[in-house]
Amino acid sequence: SFRPLVTLLMAVACNNHVAGDRVVQENQYRVAMVAEMIHTASLIHDDVIDDASVRRGKPSANTLWGEKMTILAGDYILARSSQTIARTKDPLVVYLISQIIEDLVRGEFMQLGSKEDTCDRFSHYLEKSFRKTASLLAHCCQAVGVACGGNEDVQQWAFSYGRNTGIAFQLIDDVLDFISSSQVLGKPAASDLKQGLATAPVLFAAEEFPELDAMIMRRFSADGDVEKAQEWVAKSKGVDRTRVLAEQHCTEAIEAVQKLNPSAERDALIDITTDVLTRIK
Repeated sequence: SFRPLVTLLMAVACNNHVAGDRVVQENQYRVAMVAEMIHTASLIHDDVIDDASVRRGKPSANTLWGEKMTILAGDYILARSSQTIARTKDPLVVYLISQIIEDLVRGEFMQLGSKEDTCDRFSHYLEKSFRKTASLLAHCCQAVGVACGGNEDVQQWAFSYGRNTGIAFQLIDDVLDFISSSQVLGKPAASDLKQGLATAPVLFAAEEFPELDAMIMRRFSADGDVEKAQEWVAKSKGVDRTRVLAEQHCTEAIEAVQKLNPSAERDALIDITTDVLTRIK
C-alpha cells in the first residue's frame, strides 16, 4: 500500500541520515500501520458521507452492510489505531498522528462549503486537500523522523516531502476524475462534480470561463451543470495547469528529501514522487 510504503521508506532514509542505521524501529512500524488504518477508516467514512455505492470497482461497505455498521467499523479502526500509536509512548509521535485525525475532520467540514470570493477559492481548495489527503503522509513521515531521534531539520524535510507528495497525489487524482474512465478509476468518472466539488481543473477553468462561478456556488446542482462544467474544463487549460502545479509540488518534495544522506530508500522516495505524476488510477 502506498502510504505505509512511503512511511517505511522515509523511516529507513531518516535512520540512515541520523545514525547510519537502516533497520526499521518498532515505533516506526507502528506509524506505518497506523497510516493505513487511518486511511482505511477515512475511506469507509467518506463512502457514507458521499453515499457512494462503489469503491475501487467493488460494492462499498455501506452498500454491503448499511450505514450504521459501516460508521461503527470506521470508528473501531480509528480506535485501534489510537491504541497502536499510544504504544509508542512518545508524546510527540502521538500528537502528530492525532493531528491527522483532526485534519481529516476539518477538511471534511471545509468540503461542505464554497467560497464566494474567487481569490479565496484556490487557497481554500489547497488547504482542504492538505487536510484530507496530504496531512496523513506529511505527519507520518515526520513521525518516523521523530522516532529515530532526528532533529528539527530532519523532521521538517520529512514533513515537507510528505506534504508536497500528498498534495501532488491529490492534484493528479483530480485530473484523473476528468480524463480517466470509470473502469480504470474503479469509481464513477466526474464523481467530484456530481458531489458538488470544485477541484483544481474546474477552478483553473473558471478563470477562462467565468460562467462556471455560478455553478461552483450552487455546487453543480442545476440540470446540465455537470455536463456543461465537463465541457468547459475540456476546452480550458484547467487540466494542464493542474498537472503543472502537481509537478511543482513534486519538485519541492524531491528537493526536501534530497537533503537527507544518500540511500536506496531516499532514491525510492524520489522515484515514488515521480511516479505520482504518471499514475492512471
